[in-house]
Amino acid sequence: MGRKIWKAGTFEYPLPAVMVSNGTMEKSNIITVAWTGILNTNPAMVYISIRPIRYSYNLIKESGEFVINLTNKQLAYATDWCGVRSGEKYDKFKEMKLHKEKAQFVKCPLIKESPVSIECKVKNIVSLGSHDMFIAEVLSIDADEKYIDEKGAFDISKCDLIAYANGGYYPLGKKIGKFGFSVKKKKNKKNKKYTSKKKKTTKKV
Repeated sequence: MGRKIWKAGTFEYPLPAVMVSNGTMEKSNIITVAWTGILNTNPAMVYISIRPIRYSYNLIKESGEFVINLTNKQLAYATDWCGVRSGEKYDKFKEMKLHKEKAQFVKCPLIKESPVSIECKVKNIVSLGSHDMFIAEVLSIDADEKYIDEKGAFDISKCDLIAYANGGYYPLGKKIGKFGFSVKKKKNKKNKKYTSKKKKTTKKV
């Protein structure tokens, strides 16, 4: 079978479905964003793209700060609701029974129920057409301790993260590999067996 050709559009899926908290602890809002991603490693830079007509747009533009909160299956309903309701009419934290948590470097609240919250400082705003891109530097990563193992590593597999694709929300599946696994050298099974056998036959003197 051949390929179906459609007109140009947004079809680079899946994408993270994140809840972006903004404003202050007293006057805060949440906007759901899927147009988001990583831009740079050093310094760590990310972006979110928002329509200027959205209520959160001016809150972020005026403060120059926002927090990206990753979402999971437990937050799927709240994630969708915060994306289709306006903060001008609703207190989204109150309506969705979400809890504010104080950030380390920004005035915006973190969403306590989120497994990971990313504190961001706006560095540049680029007008692209329907959306404006807020380019920001990452100031801090705030991770829920319940997802950190005994070695101090963050176990992202326990978060039940969700992604957005073509109008739907989907849970992430099982890990099928890790970075670099395609070029990793395989262990020599013969040498491994020989070493094990040698250890077993070695006697203490």
